[in-house]
Formats: sequence, C-alpha cells, structure tokens
Amino acid sequence: MKLLLDQGLGHGAASVLAERGHDAVHVLQIGLSEATDAQIIVAARSQSRVVVTLDGDFHAIMATSGETAPSVIRIRIEGLRSQAIALLIHDIATRFEKELLSGALVTADLRTIRARSLPI
Repeated sequence: MKLLLDQGLGHGAASVLAERGHDAVHVLQIGLSEATDAQIIVAARSQSRVVVTLDGDFHAIMATSGETAPSVIRIRIEGLRSQAIALLIHDIATRFEKELLSGALVTADLRTIRARSLPI
C-alpha cells in the first residue's frame, strides 16, 4: 500500500513499512515537513497515498470535504517508537486494505480500530 506518514510519526517507520512491502514515505523525505494539512492531503491524493497521522484535523477535513480520497489512518496512541507504530500501521493496512483503497477514515486507539467509508 502507498502510505504518506505525517510529521508526528517517526520517519524511521517508513523504512520499517518498506521492509514489509509498503511504498511508504515520510513528509520529511518529500519536502513537506512544514506543509499544511491541506497541502499534505493534496499531495497524498495526487500520489494515491493513504495519509497516516496522529492529527485529528485530517479526519475533520476529509469528513467535511465530500471527497473519497485520500484515505486517512489516524493513530490515537502517542509515544510509540518507529518499529511499534510501523507494525500497527502494517496491521491496519492489511486488515482494512479494501476500505482504504475505496476511501475510508480509520481510527486506531488502545482498544479498537474503526473504519468509516468516505464520503461522510
């Protein structure tokens, strides 16, 4: 799966995800480390990538936009190291592949992982 990791996630997670077969890049790697959320959404949409973030604003933007892409994975667990966050992202991308490819907002916290289809 093609993933775009937001600033709040360790850039080392992209390497771990690549080892697991994902085309993953961190905003830092593509010159978007200071981009706005809207600019990151545009970049993800143009590159057919799923945004992965800790930031709830991405879900809000997509929920109000009426758009079906890009999909967004929001991790609501802070303090995870790159390896742990990458394994969680890999699990979500694998379990929710169909939804993410169709357009979805996925939220993961300590207890559950939920997906909502776009548009909302």
